[in-house]
Parts: sequence; structure tokens; C-alpha cells
Amino acid sequence: MNWLLIALAAFLCGSIPFSVWLSRLFYRQDPRAYGDGNPGAVNTFRMSKPWLGILVLLLDVSKAALPVGAAYGMLGLRGIPMAVIAIAPMLGHAFSPFLRFRGGKALACALGVWIGLGGWSIASAAVLGAVLGKAFFTNDGWGALTGLVFVLPAIFIFQADKLLLVVWLLQAALLTYTLRKDLAKAPQFKPWLKRLFTIPRP
Repeated sequence: MNWLLIALAAFLCGSIPFSVWLSRLFYRQDPRAYGDGNPGAVNTFRMSKPWLGILVLLLDVSKAALPVGAAYGMLGLRGIPMAVIAIAPMLGHAFSPFLRFRGGKALACALGVWIGLGGWSIASAAVLGAVLGKAFFTNDGWGALTGLVFVLPAIFIFQADKLLLVVWLLQAALLTYTLRKDLAKAPQFKPWLKRLFTIPRP
């Protein structure tokens, strides 16, 4: 199969707005009316019961992991074609034709890409970084980028491959764009971290 067709299929797979469709199906609501207006798992958590938020999160991760994993692991694609396929689900989520090309931030899809390319060896580093970023920063955008920063050393440790570095750079560029409103604000540490490093006055 032509790799461009696979990339198109990955894009369309990533563009499926599970958060919007499932929220309308079960609750007749739109998650974009909550929080930051992003059609993703976080706002689905905010507008509904946790089970639907968890389901949307798993589906958003899977819609990237499955096509990327199939192309990388089963079909053995490499080089520029594989890099394009790897970023395609994220582009689909961020610019979904089902939502008039106004999609989400593609964070869950980014995790799915690393599961497809390297399994949990690299994806675990992304999760750890994102959790620490969420704990340290008040701004979600900077917290999310912390997860991406943690991916870089994991690539060199577990799966040193130039292809993965190219994918990392493409992800960094796309997430910088989708998170641009958050990143426009200077990073601020959580109050507990500020108190930890504050020297009490005598």
C-alpha cells in the first residue's frame, strides 16, 4: 500500500472527535463549552462522569497508537514516510475536518504516537514528565511540554533512532502551536513548590 494512503488513513483516524461525539451521545452536551473549549478528554472529565473522560482518553491515545504501530511494527515503514505517518494522527486531531478544522491540542495523540513507535519504554517517560509538569506548573501548557522533554533522553536510552528524533521535533513544533495560548504566559510554579524553596525570615 502507498505510504501516502496510510498517512491519510492515520490523519482521518486521528481526526475522529470522540470527546464531542460521545458527549453528545450520552449527555447531549458539548465538551467545548467547558474549560478552555478544547475538544479533548480533560473537558470531557469536566462536563461528565469520570468513566466517559477515561474512555475518551483511551480512544484518543489509541487512534494514534494503532495506525502508527501498524505502520512501524507490522509494515516496517521507516524514514520520512514513517515520520509523516507518525505526525498524521496528531494533525488530524488538531485540525479535524469533522470539527471544521478546529480540533484539540493533540496531547493524548502524542502519547499514542510514542506507544506505537516504542511501546511503553518511551511513553512511560512522557507520562512521568507530564505528571511532574502538572505537579510543578500552574500552567497546563508548560506541564505538557515537560512530558515531551522527558521523551528525549528516553529515546537515547531505549531506542536510539534518528527517525524518533525527527518525530520528536515534529511533535515539539505542533504542540508549541496547539499550546501557544498557554505558552504565551510565563511559567509559574505551584504554591507548594514556592513554599518549599522560600527561606523563612527570622
